[in-house]
Amino acid sequence: MGKQGSHKSLRSEFQGWHSKTLLLQGLKSDSSKCNSCRGLYVGKKHIRAIVVMFGLLGCLFLLDSLIISFFEFTNLQPGTAPNNSSAFQGRDSYIYRKQSPVYMYERLLNLASSALAEKEFKQESSNLWVEPFRQASSWKPCAESKVQSNSGKPVQSNGYILISANGGLNQQRVAICNAVAVASLLNATLVIPKFLYSNVWKDPSQFGDIYQEEYFMNTLKDDISIEKELPPHMKSLDVEAIGSQITDADLTKEATPADYIKVVLPLLLRNGVVHFLGYGNRLGFDPLPSDIQRLRCKCNFHALKFAPKIQQLGSILIQRIRKYGARRSILDTQLLGKFIHNNKYHEGKRGSVKYLALHLRFEIDMVAYSLCEFGGGEEERKELQAYRERHFPLFLERLKKNSTSISPMNLRKLGKCPLTPEEAALVLAGLGFKHETYIYLAGSHIYGGNSRMEPFTSLYPNVITKENLLTDSELAPFRNFSSQLAALDFIACASADVFAMTDSGSQLSSLVSGFRTYYGGDHAPTLRPNKTRLAAILRENNTIKWNRFEVRVKKMILEGQKAGIRSYGRSVYRNPRCPECMCKHH
Repeated sequence: MGKQGSHKSLRSEFQGWHSKTLLLQGLKSDSSKCNSCRGLYVGKKHIRAIVVMFGLLGCLFLLDSLIISFFEFTNLQPGTAPNNSSAFQGRDSYIYRKQSPVYMYERLLNLASSALAEKEFKQESSNLWVEPFRQASSWKPCAESKVQSNSGKPVQSNGYILISANGGLNQQRVAICNAVAVASLLNATLVIPKFLYSNVWKDPSQFGDIYQEEYFMNTLKDDISIEKELPPHMKSLDVEAIGSQITDADLTKEATPADYIKVVLPLLLRNGVVHFLGYGNRLGFDPLPSDIQRLRCKCNFHALKFAPKIQQLGSILIQRIRKYGARRSILDTQLLGKFIHNNKYHEGKRGSVKYLALHLRFEIDMVAYSLCEFGGGEEERKELQAYRERHFPLFLERLKKNSTSISPMNLRKLGKCPLTPEEAALVLAGLGFKHETYIYLAGSHIYGGNSRMEPFTSLYPNVITKENLLTDSELAPFRNFSSQLAALDFIACASADVFAMTDSGSQLSSLVSGFRTYYGGDHAPTLRPNKTRLAAILRENNTIKWNRFEVRVKKMILEGQKAGIRSYGRSVYRNPRCPECMCKHH
């Protein structure tokens, strides 16, 4: 509970005790008057009244306790938005430890709280929930039809491409579509990609556990050849022994088509197979033939559909976020497939609950790696240094060899520090989102847990996650599969009325924002704070007036929402507004 909530609670308790004190004083006064009469019958009558009154007060205390217990229990049920959810806690013991709330901008938080209270009964600006630039609606999805108009796949295949993708859900998604593009570039047959097991993600999921294999193959059948596995006569081949294994050491990051033709094609032609081990972001965006770029878009926005069990639970999740209100957009259709028709909306329900999805990147590894400080003092510094020594020893060795180091304060000025939950809440308040806004939180393992979330929930108490909207039995089949859980976050973020990110470099944020750009038209705004500009604004915490803070935050976000065409070298997954992926209608 934030400071404001604590003050309200103390104030209500004080008022209750004050009322009871006045009541007892009144009884005492009445008793004195009766004693002056010295009437035995009257005295007994008042003694009996006092006993009855104390009995009534006891009943009131009991009833008060029962009501409090009831509401505490209700906050733990699926579909509610508890102020202090265990979902905010991380997995490490030091994150679970109870800590006092950490405030970096207490003055601004107080100003934000007052501003939100004033807006409580005012009409919220509808501009918050739509794209601010009309150009956004002029771009329409058309990667699928554009690719189909090409001559199609070659008759003769040069061999087979095997892919072992690393990373989590979103890194793997990029790897799949890059592999599709490479298969087309080299006139090769793609074998359904495999996912490497990672000690970080600890997820054994494979392609068919996350995506619909048959749909993927059918969607791309006119563009490239895809098989589920190698032909029998090639299964026993030791790909590494024959020199056909390709690693990151063999291909530079953001490699060009020329690199693939020079390094990979000769191996493919000689051995009939190549294996990309640990494949990820190993294909640049420019220069690239337009038909290859279109195929990338077709793969990402059309061919990759989540597996039915993910779509089904995703549909349930969206229903509960929107409190069963009716809303069926093209985004929902693309994300949920046939399960959008299973949504059970309440009869007579008008509209649906609007919600904002926030991808809050404040996990312990990201916080520690940044070398920034976040207001937690010496205890925080020791804790993060201990984590670095345990998890990033090579990183620390490189730092020691580097003669020049940047101070935490300068790192923040340069926009190199992850945004805290407190900073994210201030941005939302500066934009004008009301106190009761429903906020879906993705990536909920927050460093510091509730101590870090307290400033956020004091301004925005209606924070919801998949963990407190879905039951244990619903989540059970997904528990040990982090990529499948991440797919639920992807669905909730992509379907949101507004999507906000705190780290534009995140793969989830990039892919979700691209998906919303492709299918959302002008009804799927995305908020991208500029961390350098925000740091400059927040440095004035002790002096800036709230109305000036609002103006500067709105300007910062607005500039990040400009519906410009994709610039050279930038990701088509993040910004598909380009002739290869989308069609512009005038």
